[in-house]
Amino acid sequence: MIEKIKKILAQVSDPEIPVLSLEDLGVIRNIAVNDDEIIVTITPTYSGCPAMEVMQQDIIKVLSKQGRKVGLPTKVTVITQLSPAWTTDWISEKGKQALLKYGIMPPSRKGTIMCPQCESKNVELLSQFGSTACKALYRCKDCLEPFDYFKCH
Repeated sequence: MIEKIKKILAQVSDPEIPVLSLEDLGVIRNIAVNDDEIIVTITPTYSGCPAMEVMQQDIIKVLSKQGRKVGLPTKVTVITQLSPAWTTDWISEKGKQALLKYGIMPPSRKGTIMCPQCESKNVELLSQFGSTACKALYRCKDCLEPFDYFKCH
């Protein structure tokens, strides 16, 4: 039953970065099933993440609608868990590759930031905050393209 739920949840994209599923982003922390209820535990990328409500609604909507078709309970509860805090280490390899193809440099614990367009390491920080608080804005000094870097935390 859990595998059916995971397959359905793989369709739920992050509202801010649509090329990432919530599973690949690492915000889905646990899935449980009681007799008549699916319980999904999620951890926000940071405690003030404005997309959390949309994520919760999307999870409930897709599981209620598609779960009915495959015999899953239709009652869905989403629990937000703040501890342990989310970390970029929870982004899957598939998710990191999706970010790169989308033009966002995935988090790098090695500290190496390269342009996702031309792979140059000749980059400069423009702003600590990019299109969302979890990203920084960089520019490549070689191809001159701006790009977001998904900050490590």
